[in-house]
Amino acid sequence: MADKKTLKIQLVRSPIGTKESHRDTVRGLGLRKLNSVRELEDTPAVRGMINKVSYLVKVL
Repeated sequence: MADKKTLKIQLVRSPIGTKESHRDTVRGLGLRKLNSVRELEDTPAVRGMINKVSYLVKVL
């Protein structure tokens, strides 16, 4: 795992009131509660998911 790049992602805004697909994307990233943090592998799929909900998350 040392040679794999990772991204830390934090949920900084509530997905309540957003599109259902955006809520599903946040859950797909593994984020549940506000300010929860996940460390995910840096892949094009994860980058696309972050880009889709960029107004809800912060990359640390």
